[in-house]
Amino acid sequence: MLTKKQRDLLLFIHERLQENGVAPSFDEMKDALNLKSKSGIHRLIGALEERQFLRRLPNRARALEILRLPDNKENSPPVPANIFTPDFGPKPEEVSGPGTVDIPLHGRIAAGTPIEALEQFENIPVPASMIGSGSHYALEIDGDSMREAGILDGDTIVVQRCDAAENGAIVVALIDEQEATLKTLYKKGPDVTLEPSNRDFKTQTYAANRVRIQGRLIGLLRQY
Repeated sequence: MLTKKQRDLLLFIHERLQENGVAPSFDEMKDALNLKSKSGIHRLIGALEERQFLRRLPNRARALEILRLPDNKENSPPVPANIFTPDFGPKPEEVSGPGTVDIPLHGRIAAGTPIEALEQFENIPVPASMIGSGSHYALEIDGDSMREAGILDGDTIVVQRCDAAENGAIVVALIDEQEATLKTLYKKGPDVTLEPSNRDFKTQTYAANRVRIQGRLIGLLRQY
């Protein structure tokens, strides 16, 4: 099952290829889907490939072939090969469906970027059972400092917005209003310790007034 934006993008690309044999540009795709960023198009294309509506062609750099069309056309024979070569990232979005809730995806958590400043690519559906009270958002993980907690590079995490958390919680913390990071929180007197879950990384301790909690990890989404 495709999300509405995945379906709309696939049909838009197919229609343009049928019209003139040339795929639309990323700007044209972005405008057609009314997205604010081309990064959303990168993500949608990756999702379509994961769901085998598109595939990468061997021996051709980043070339894609349209394999099938959505909905009532999904069981029809593959459409004629139409090839284009966009520049896209591999991370797919999750499948929408019953029992899901849409939350904003704010891109990759990266040093030097407060969460409030991260661009919202689009909304993604997450299991409703994962969401409690309050406000939530999703982030993609950049790096492996939390690997031993089972949080891997490229994973998507679900975060509940908060400005305080208990000891041992995994939090999104902003250091000196500049560096955003995901670490395990420990409060020790006037200080705050942010502990990685990877022995190759060092635990960092800061004065409490240097650290602002921006959310608490409540779930993780991963697609194989």
